[in-house]
Amino acid sequence: ITLSACTSAAATPSPAPASVAPSSVAPSAPASVAPSTAASTAPAASIIPVPSGQLAFADKLVICSDIPYPPQEFFDANANPIGSDIEIGQEIAKRLGVTPVIQNSVFDTIIAAVTTGKCDIIISAQNITTSRIKQVDMIPYFQAGQSFVVAAGNPTGIKVQNDLCGKKIAAETGTTEIDYLQGSNDYKGQGLSAACQKAGLPVINVKSFGKDSDALLALQASQVDAYFADSPVAGYYTVQHPDQFALSGLTLGVALEGISVPKADTGLRDAVQQALVAMINDGTYLNILKKYGDDPGAITAAVAMSLNKTK
Repeated sequence: ITLSACTSAAATPSPAPASVAPSSVAPSAPASVAPSTAASTAPAASIIPVPSGQLAFADKLVICSDIPYPPQEFFDANANPIGSDIEIGQEIAKRLGVTPVIQNSVFDTIIAAVTTGKCDIIISAQNITTSRIKQVDMIPYFQAGQSFVVAAGNPTGIKVQNDLCGKKIAAETGTTEIDYLQGSNDYKGQGLSAACQKAGLPVINVKSFGKDSDALLALQASQVDAYFADSPVAGYYTVQHPDQFALSGLTLGVALEGISVPKADTGLRDAVQQALVAMINDGTYLNILKKYGDDPGAITAAVAMSLNKTK
């Protein structure tokens, strides 16, 4: 199989590599709107208003998402963005009475994209952390653990945490996986590499990549020993490509993921939160998650109402 590395500039679409993604798309795939196929039970009259001036465009909800990160966000065969995050965003837009627009963004600069007005909200598998909620407000909408993907057969024998020591581990820049490996931000003083050092073992050789798909490509090319990602994503790749990848069996703590909204846009924040809670209560939210096998990460309406909840 011949692969090419996936490169991207901020806010431009980035297709997943053909051999490790659910579909192959052209590199010039435009940011686009894919209609939600999950059944919505929202009554036509129940539009939730957004205060004037809190959207970049009055009739649109521009959603930043770092694609690909399946099954939460990826491209279909026609270069349309799909996934559980994408459909949740589309359904929220529907309930706000506006058109959803998906803006592909690099994860490491995705908060800057929303705070500078390039998009209205972020839905992109972002763990809620203390460092992020200093910059944006985050509405809980999902929860996931963190898992390690290895080559089929687990040739490097990664089964428990200490097995990571001395290994090359790949993850996407700007993620909590990188924080956890390096002991930065919310993981200060409890990093995985530092734990190796304390145990008298070699530190982890952390390999950071600008796009998540490039981190997975590094594993496929045998350049690293494991790929570190949120559990739904890790599981998706192993199910799609069992001849190439496997879960190591090592999964770390569950974290809440949030929808990010600029702190100044409180009216938009409250409207998005209200739409999400309504989706949870009427079953639309769970239907979307079930479509992509993400239902184990479902949260309750009470959790969704807990703004900036980190655990």
